[in-house]
Amino acid sequence: MTDTANAESGISPKVLSAYGINTVTMEPAFLGQVADGMEQGLLVWNPSGICAMYTDRIFDVLEIRPADLTIGLSRHDFLTGAMMRGEIDQTALDRLKERFARKTPFQFDRNLRSGRIVSTAARPMTDGGYVVTFTDVTAQRRESADLDDAKRAAEEAQAQVLETLENEKSRQYEASMLAELGDWLQTCKSLDELYIILKEYMRRLIPHSQGELYIYSNSRDVLDGAVAWGDPDLHDNIKADACWALRRGRNYSFRPDKISFACAHVAEQADTTADDYICVPIVAHGDTVGLLHIKFHKAETEERCVRFPHEFAANCGELISLAIANVKLRDELRDQSTRDPLTGLFNRRHFLESMRSELSLQERKNGTFGVISFDADKFKSFNDNHGHDAGDMVLRTIAEAMNALFSEDEVLCRYGGEEFMILLPGVSRAEAIDAAECLRARIENSATPYAGRTLPTVTVSCGVASFPEDGAQIQDILKNADDALYLAKKDGRNRVVDTSKLKREQMKAV
Repeated sequence: MTDTANAESGISPKVLSAYGINTVTMEPAFLGQVADGMEQGLLVWNPSGICAMYTDRIFDVLEIRPADLTIGLSRHDFLTGAMMRGEIDQTALDRLKERFARKTPFQFDRNLRSGRIVSTAARPMTDGGYVVTFTDVTAQRRESADLDDAKRAAEEAQAQVLETLENEKSRQYEASMLAELGDWLQTCKSLDELYIILKEYMRRLIPHSQGELYIYSNSRDVLDGAVAWGDPDLHDNIKADACWALRRGRNYSFRPDKISFACAHVAEQADTTADDYICVPIVAHGDTVGLLHIKFHKAETEERCVRFPHEFAANCGELISLAIANVKLRDELRDQSTRDPLTGLFNRRHFLESMRSELSLQERKNGTFGVISFDADKFKSFNDNHGHDAGDMVLRTIAEAMNALFSEDEVLCRYGGEEFMILLPGVSRAEAIDAAECLRARIENSATPYAGRTLPTVTVSCGVASFPEDGAQIQDILKNADDALYLAKKDGRNRVVDTSKLKREQMKAV
């Protein structure tokens, strides 16, 4: 121990009193033993910032030479030496000077060149001086650092486990949603139903996204817009070469952070704020039938119900492909069982089923419906003179006239041979008569091209019956319509006769 006041007097009582130690009963020699036995290095600055005392332990703790610390050395020179050794920098030096000037306790760590860490604690004395202790805390700091590293590693591992669990939970949720969506799509009986279900599910599962579904037109030259959600700028139609997915024959994801090229149908839209999007070809039975296009907005990523929207959209595309394939197959089978292959009109079985349904409905509503029964005039003679192929062309012309005049609400039927039936739901007798007259006139004015020439005009005779005036049973209504048809032929053909005239004729006969 070195003290400028008295080298043999031991450690100054002021120094110990700065740490709250009562020195009244302590002998100077005992105080010296205390100082020499301390693990820490000890340094005392007088009120003027001059070294007044230090213990020899300080040289080992700070790894300095006796020449680096002597009695009478100024605190400024001592701290400058620490900065020269790289233990502190200029900013730390200026901060230490401020702390000494405030006369308050403080503590900081200094890193020695050997890698050791020394905790420096300074406490003010009553006379304005400072007592500073230097403690080697390398082991404690490293243990603490190791503990922190272990804690950090454990937290990272826990975070990874939680993220894995969250991802797995999200995948399970998405799988369940896909299964539910698939169940709904597989039970769709029409494409219109499929579009409604798809729109609602996608709007809820990927909120804030913008989606579009396009289906190839019958001509296969463009894809028509079928359904959209999220208020996108849906095209009426797009060309197949306007989409990279259709041109490349596989899913295409556009991401701004990767090398990507926007599809032409996206570049043409007014809204170009999407950060990324995906295009999924819709393939049914090996044939590309449409395109699913979904935009994702980065600003709303956290609000998505699915964590992997690109994968989810691709899986949705597969479900949609299967559903469309099933609907188209179902339509084909239904058409084969309910449609006449020559004219495309409904067949007799479907007409009778539709009539039974309409009869039941109008009975409950106390409503009405009409039936038109008609056939081509002198059709047997036409076939004999021009051949059956020409006769088939005439039947197709009649079917085209029917489709042109009536909507999907009416049931248009080829009843057999050259005889046709039309069910008019919810119409009165007068409306049914007007509809029959319009049809008769249109067919009379229709031209039928065949083999480079136009076939002679074919006319039709029509009989009109209505419910409930002409019977409460299907067979009664159909018989009255047929009887009216035969009366039209008897009166000279190419005309419309309703059952009211038929009844008048029957009364005359009586």
